Amino acid sequence: MWLEVPEEPEEPKEIRVALVLWEEAEEELCRIRTEVFVEEQNVDPDEEYDGLDARCLHALAVDEEGRGVATGRIGRMAVVKEYRGQGLGSKLLSLLEETALEQGLNRVALHAQTYAIPFYEKSGYIALGDEFLEADIPHYLMEKTLSEGI
Repeated sequence: MWLEVPEEPEEPKEIRVALVLWEEAEEELCRIRTEVFVEEQNVDPDEEYDGLDARCLHALAVDEEGRGVATGRIGRMAVVKEYRGQGLGSKLLSLLEETALEQGLNRVALHAQTYAIPFYEKSGYIALGDEFLEADIPHYLMEKTLSEGI
C-alpha cells in the first residue's frame, strides 16, 4: 500500500505594494484592470477607464519578478485571479486610506460591487442607500470616516 504524501505548501511569494502615478505605471495598471474587469466581468472598457485615472493616486502590488498582480485606487480594486485571497486587496486599501488621511481627507466613498460588500465592511465601510447598476453590475455606495487609527 502506498501512502500519498501531501505536497509541501508553496512559500508565499514576496509581494511589494507601493503608491504609483498613472503616468509611471499605466501599462501595468491597465493590464490588471483589463484582465479583471474587462475580460472576467465583461465591463465595457469605456466604462472601466473613466478618465479620472491621471488625477488619481494608485496603489500597485508587484510580485518578486516585478509583474503587477493587484492595483487599486479608491473605488477601483483589482487583484488577478491567482493572487486573490492573500490579503492584497486589504493592503492596497489600507495604503490608499492612509494616504487619503495624510492628504487631509477624513471621509472616503466608493461604489462596491454587491459581492464585495463584506470585504469593505471588514475595513469599516458602511453601505448607504439602495442597490444600483454600474456597468450592468449591482453596486452599493459605501462610505468610511477615516481616523488616525486606520
